[in-house]
Order: sequence, then structure tokens, then C-alpha cells
Amino acid sequence: MLLIFQLGRPDVLPVDDFGVRQGFMHAFKLDAQPTPRELSAYGERWAPHRTTAAWYLWRIADRAKKPAK
Repeated sequence: MLLIFQLGRPDVLPVDDFGVRQGFMHAFKLDAQPTPRELSAYGERWAPHRTTAAWYLWRIADRAKKPAK
């Protein structure tokens, strides 16, 4: 998180972060969270914009927690 929020790095994917893994699970309609290794391998295709991907995955995880109206 330091690399993203304090140093402003554009290419960081925190694969151990629960929210990122949960967001990936919802976005790709998986039954379980990916392992950090699986997420890292898939995240290679998002380079050099992995920080943006992480932000979107966090938002997906947040929206999945809220009940639909």
C-alpha cells in the first residue's frame, strides 16, 4: 500500500491483499479466491497499469458486499 498510496507507483498489484483477491473472484465469477501466485500470473497482462487494476478490484469487492437495490 505504501508503494501505491505514498509513492504513487503505477504498476503495483498487491496479490496478498484480501480485497484485491476477493474483487478478482467476483469479477471473474470464480468459486474461490485465486492464490497470490495465480493472481500474480494473471496480473502480468495488466502491466504497466496494475495499480489501476488493483483499484478496480477493490471497488468490485466493495460493491459485492453491498446488497442490491
